[in-house]
Order: sequence, then structure tokens, then C-alpha cells
Amino acid sequence: MSTVSSTDTTSFGQRFAQWRKERRLERQGRNVASRQMRGGALFARYVVLIVVAIVLVGPLILPLMAAFKAPGESVFGQGATILPQQWSLESFSVLFERTNVLGAIRNSAIIAALTVASNVVLSCVGGYMLSRRGWSGRNIMYFVVLSAMIFPFESIMLSLFKMMVQLDLYNTLPGVWMVAMIGPFQILMMRAAFMGIPDEIEDAALIDGAGEVRRFWSIFLPQVRGTLTVVGLTSFIGAWSDFIFPLLMLPDPNKQTLMLTLTAIQNSPQGVTYQLVLAGAVVAMVPVVLVFAFSQKFFFRGIEDGGLKF
Repeated sequence: MSTVSSTDTTSFGQRFAQWRKERRLERQGRNVASRQMRGGALFARYVVLIVVAIVLVGPLILPLMAAFKAPGESVFGQGATILPQQWSLESFSVLFERTNVLGAIRNSAIIAALTVASNVVLSCVGGYMLSRRGWSGRNIMYFVVLSAMIFPFESIMLSLFKMMVQLDLYNTLPGVWMVAMIGPFQILMMRAAFMGIPDEIEDAALIDGAGEVRRFWSIFLPQVRGTLTVVGLTSFIGAWSDFIFPLLMLPDPNKQTLMLTLTAIQNSPQGVTYQLVLAGAVVAMVPVVLVFAFSQKFFFRGIEDGGLKF
């Protein structure tokens, strides 16, 4: 009996190691093929990338340069230049002195952290359950999750608002978070990632006597780390940049998010200072850029592993 168990364990370990080796070699093969591009093909790739970068990033980055212009320098219209004639951080200093930006950043960070944590945990569990075959109601639940992506959020926003009011969560940060605590897109991404793991790996673990929790924790979860990064990053960006629902839920200026505070700056009765508004936009963009910079390795791997499978 012990010989059979030892053989099963060895077989499972060998299969799992072989599968991981094949995945690693596949990624290395694509990287080698990409590095081997020469001549016209390589030149064409860089031309396309530069054009795409100019079209996508240019209209965003160039106006933000106005945030670094010195006071009195033209932002738009006659005499305005694309780059600052004199670089200055005066707009940022005024922004932090005259507005409650730090409090707004704190509120946005709390909502974003709660949203990321809940989406990672719940979408991971939900995606795993939807990827397992053999339990009744699986297709019905899959259709329910899929249908949640069809209806626009604006069509149910007022109903959710009334629900939060009845739960006494109006004008609270948890009230904003509960609406975005789990997303159907994230669940489907995790489902696709779990379905990409071969059934033979799980069968070998079953023969070895591994239970449901052990299989999930030791086999499935380590293989979907990249997709979890995608789920966390998309959840963070969505929560950080959310505007409409916080606008309904947070009338208290001390509880407003960063996006609401920036809007209040634009609608200030003292007049609009474009350099101040653009300085706020730069501040709002920095956390997203930093989070993506530190997670981009796992992000692109997750996009590859989490391709939707139906």
C-alpha cells in the first residue's frame, strides 16, 4: 500500500513539474522569437509603437505639463507653450495648502484597498467554483455572472443608492465600497485562469488523496498569481477613479474621494485655476502609475493566463 502511495505521489509530482516546465519553455520561446526580429520587421514594430504612444499618451501627458509651469505663465491660448518655460512646483504647493487633497487621498486609498482585497478573495473563490465541473447549478450561476456584465451600472445605480440608504450606509466609505466589492469581469477572468490548468494535474492530486482545500491552496492558487494581479490592478483603478457613485453617496467634504475633490476645485466660486486642476490630475495619476509599474510583470502574465474560455 505504501508503495502505491509513493508511486502516486511521485507521478503527481512529476506531472506537475513537467507541466510547469512546459509553460516556462513556452514563454521563453515567445520571448526568444520576439528578440530575434531584425531589420524591417523590427523597425516597423517600433514605428507602430511610437505612433500608438503618441496617439494614446500625447493628449494626456502634454496638458499635464502645464501643472509644472510657473505662476503667471500661459496655460492655453496665445503665448502658451507645450513645455513649461520655467519649471515650478508652485501649483502643487498651493494644491496641498488650500484644499483637502490629503484627506481625499486617504479616503480614496481606503476604498481602493477594501475593493482590491474583496475582489481578489471573492473573485478567486467564485472563479474557482465556476471552473469546477460536476455540481448542479453551475451553468445557472455562470449565466447570472455573465448577465451582470450586460446591464450598465447606471441602470441600477439608483436602486443601489436606495439600498445603501436603507442600510444606514449613506455618507460612509463602506457604502461606496460595498457596491464594488466584487465584479463579474474579475470572476470570469479567474474562472478562465483556473480552467487553463490541466485536469490531469487535479486527477493526480485526487489519486494522491489531496482534499479540496489542499488542491486549491497548493495546486491552483500558485498558478493564477498573474491573473490575481490583473484582478487587483483593475479593481484598484476602478475604485480609485470612480466618480458617479461616490458623488451620490458622499456629500460630506471630509469624506469625499480624490475625484470629487478635484471636481470641487474646478467648480470653485473663486474661479478655475487650470494649473491647480492639472496639478491635482498629476497627483491622482501617480498612484496608478506606481502600482502598475511594480505589478506589470505579473499583469501581462495574468492577461496571458486569464484569456476567457467559454
